Amino acid sequence: MDSLFAFITEPLAHEFMQRALLMSLLIAIVCSIFSCFLVLKGWSLMGDAVSHAVLPGLALAFMAGIPLGVGAFAAGIFCALATGYLKEHSRIKEDALMGIVFSGMFAFGLVLITRIETDVHLMHVLFGNVLGISKEELLSAGIIAALCSAIMLIKRKDFMLYCFDPAYAGVIGLPVKSLHFALLILLSLTIVSSLKAAGIILVIAMLIAPGAIGFMLSQSFDRMLLIALGASVFSCMTGTILSYHMDAATAPLIVVIQAGLFLLALTFEKFHRTTRERLINGKEA
Repeated sequence: MDSLFAFITEPLAHEFMQRALLMSLLIAIVCSIFSCFLVLKGWSLMGDAVSHAVLPGLALAFMAGIPLGVGAFAAGIFCALATGYLKEHSRIKEDALMGIVFSGMFAFGLVLITRIETDVHLMHVLFGNVLGISKEELLSAGIIAALCSAIMLIKRKDFMLYCFDPAYAGVIGLPVKSLHFALLILLSLTIVSSLKAAGIILVIAMLIAPGAIGFMLSQSFDRMLLIALGASVFSCMTGTILSYHMDAATAPLIVVIQAGLFLLALTFEKFHRTTRERLINGKEA
């Protein structure tokens, strides 16, 4: 028990690990909340598109000398709006349009990154560097994450109804278009808040896996939120601590743990469903 306690508390002796653990906690909370809405809405590809599309925004923001988060947010919103506009004015399906838009923007961002001299390391942009979080980055990410989390929790019933059945939400008088664009804005902000820690490529896993785990293990949205939050916090905190002792990349390790939790949830859900079917068939016999 003492060795386990020392294993957990040893990283806390270092200031950079304190910031990393706090950052991991922040992104665990905001990503787990939003992942529930993404899973219900079926917006996994939209999250993937927006996360990849922020790269040219980062590069252009660096060239313009403005905060990188501003450029990333603007690029994310542009990707979402461009996809919506093209969907309304073409016969191509939305998934194909998202693939074209986000891959094009991502490639454009790679071209910009390779052509400009920058101190933003490409691998850190793609995969994150939570151990290198500064106090200023932690503060800005914390403000964005807290704002997004508060809005999503306060308006969770409206967002849940829109994600589950937008037609019925419109019938009962909910502002469907406003909710749609609010989700897009919150998605972009959530990605911006998690970008430094998780990176462009891995943030999508943190936005999907917790909600998928909660969806399989619950029958109500509030319970889904709690399970997603627990799985996300556990994986983010455990991954950060393990990365310190293993000298491994933090964000990929967090995603590996989340994938493991998803497989456990999938196995449990399948076992529970099989057991229930056997009981029902036994009663009918």
